[in-house]
Amino acid sequence: MKAAELRNMTSEELMAKLQELKSELRNLRFQHAINQLDNPHQMTEVKHDIARVMTVLNEKNA
Repeated sequence: MKAAELRNMTSEELMAKLQELKSELRNLRFQHAINQLDNPHQMTEVKHDIARVMTVLNEKNA
């Protein structure tokens, strides 16, 4: 997900996306804990996406 795509979204859409990403990260952590995660790099990608969403949200609120 690119920051340019996120900047076109409204604050409500960004909040929904943030909740979705946090839920996905929680599921990936659970899969990683029970050794069913094929690609651990997915967790890093989701964390970066969460950071991007939070950055764009902060830009919109400032």
